This record gives sequence, C-alpha cells and structure tokens, in this order.
Amino acid sequence: MQVACCQLDIVWENKPANHSKVRALLDRAGVPRGSLVALPEMFATGFSMDVKTITDTNSRETYEFLSRTAADCGVFLVAGIVQNACDTRGRNECVVFSPSGDSVAQYCKIHPFSYAGETNHYVSGEQITFFQWHEFTVSPFICYDLRFPEIFRAAVFQGAQLFVVIANWPASRVRHWITLLKARAIENQAYVMGVNRCGNDPKLSYSGHSMIIDPRGEVLADAGEDEGVISAEIDAEALAQYRREFPFLNDIHHEYVKTKG
Repeated sequence: MQVACCQLDIVWENKPANHSKVRALLDRAGVPRGSLVALPEMFATGFSMDVKTITDTNSRETYEFLSRTAADCGVFLVAGIVQNACDTRGRNECVVFSPSGDSVAQYCKIHPFSYAGETNHYVSGEQITFFQWHEFTVSPFICYDLRFPEIFRAAVFQGAQLFVVIANWPASRVRHWITLLKARAIENQAYVMGVNRCGNDPKLSYSGHSMIIDPRGEVLADAGEDEGVISAEIDAEALAQYRREFPFLNDIHHEYVKTKG
C-alpha cells in the first residue's frame, strides 16, 4: 500500500492559489487510487494567527476542495484546516477524507505552539484521533505535537500503527524535525509520515524535508527542500512481524504512562 506526502510552498492566506497548487502536484504525481496522501498544516493559508480571515467554518471552500479532491483522485486525504472554536479563537485541525469524499476523522491540535503565540489564537484539542486505512490504524498529529512523545505512546497503546504529522516546521529547527520523526517511529515501532511546507511566509523560511519513515527509523523517502510529492510502500504485515520479533513494547510500564484518549 502506498502513502504520499505533498510538500508545497504555501501562498500566504490565498486559498484558491494553494488549492490549485495541490491539485497540480497531485495530478502530476499520479498517486495510485486507494493511497493515503497528506498535505501540510494549514496548507491553504500558511501558519497564520488571523483566524477571522482564514477560517473555513463559513465558506467551507477548503473543506469542499479536500472532499472533492479525495473523491476525484480516489485517495484518503489528510490535511490541515482552520475552523472556528466556541470563543474568539480558532481550531487548528487535521481532517481526513475518504475516496468517497466523506469526512472520516477530525483532530484538533493538542499542543498549540505557545512559543509563537498560537495559544492566544487557537484552542487546545483534547482527544487523540484514529481512523482506519486498509489494514492500518492511523493517528494524525500536528507540528508542535511532535515534541511530546507521551501522546504518540498513548496512541500506540490504543492500536496506532501509522502516524501522520502535518506541519509548518521552520528551517531553523529542521534538524529537530528530522530527529523527532525518526524517534517517534523507533520508540513506537510505527511508520511515520511527516509532511512539512517549504518556501517562506512573512516571518519564517521553511526547508521542507517531508519524510516517510519505517518502524526501524529508516527513511523511505525525503522530499528535500522543493515542492513535490514523495511516496513509499508500507506493509502492515511486515510491521506486525517486526513487533513480534522484537517485542519491546510489551515491556513498557504502563503505570508511568498517561493514556488519555
């Protein structure tokens, strides 16, 4: 089964331009039907704190674009979107659409990036989320979540075999991005897809390096610094066999791990 990461240079707060970019990249890549495809965090706008301008709650244009694209391409599509919360803040979400165009999962970022003031503009999510893709149980996370291994471990305790991390991770900390993606794969014996943006926004530059990593921490695909789509084949039975052969997850002391889900 194939997974793919679509890395793009996001046009600041311009949904139509970014929708067009994504569709062109996917059409050019020719990703097989039934694949799992991931787009970056806030892929349609960039990492903006202007919730009122970028929210999709009223227009639903990005939601509808994702639904239509998943159906047209026949893929499971994972992407970042902004919705309104119950107060003046927004919800930085990861949404998942099936090949029928239906929404099958929705995750709100548990750890807004306080260092950049995201907590002032976005609420924190409270639930780990899962969805089924063929034989895989998949758990999505968003950017800064990557620095908090306890939520990944909690997801594994509840059956996760594949993590999808969507991000706007800046070039200044790209080494952390790469190292942490590998660590989450190794310590949880899970596949990891990390999809980042490239290019620049008004404040930061981004060096991409979207990656697909196997449960041993080996990089199956690396997008480098430019726009494009990377893909790799992953195998649920090979993962199960590896966990049987080297069953270190069985030795975890669960009493030290909080498994809120």
